[in-house]
Amino acid sequence: MITTNDFKTGQTIQHDGNLYIILEFLHVKPGKGSAFVRSKLRNLRSGAVTEKTWRAGEKVQTAMIEKQKMQYLYANGDMHVFMDNETYEQIEITADQLKVQLNYLKENMEVNVISFENEILGVDLPEKVSLRVTDTPPGVKGNTVTNATKDATVETGYQLQVPLFIEIDDEIIINTQTGKYSTKA
Repeated sequence: MITTNDFKTGQTIQHDGNLYIILEFLHVKPGKGSAFVRSKLRNLRSGAVTEKTWRAGEKVQTAMIEKQKMQYLYANGDMHVFMDNETYEQIEITADQLKVQLNYLKENMEVNVISFENEILGVDLPEKVSLRVTDTPPGVKGNTVTNATKDATVETGYQLQVPLFIEIDDEIIINTQTGKYSTKA
């Protein structure tokens, strides 16, 4: 158990039968009335982001989330297979649990599989991933407008905006938090 005064960004809590990760919080002390804590939480099961206001000092149950380093092997229909490199144990995770992460997952990538009391919640990706561009129109010569971008598709099928100088087969770094182009690899 922790109190709302001890909140930290990235901490996991249990509330009303759901598991949440604290995205941000703010202690508010109004001139009149008692202090409170405003928080933004992401539901670890559904991915939905909600805002909740707590009384200052209110007790909240912490959630012990386990992270296990695994390697992404392959997709088998709607299931995605991961393997523990030490025990060679394999697990399957549904595509529904990997909605956003599938945009950045490629075979043999090392990730952290997140679980709570043997219930698999999803995958924690590295902050940045390197992916190969499979489709993008050629850059127009002479078009040197600052910050001009074009559409590109990477090897996972994910589409994003990239600078004009990026071409097919270039390796690019993508920020997995924002889904945006970061730099050329």
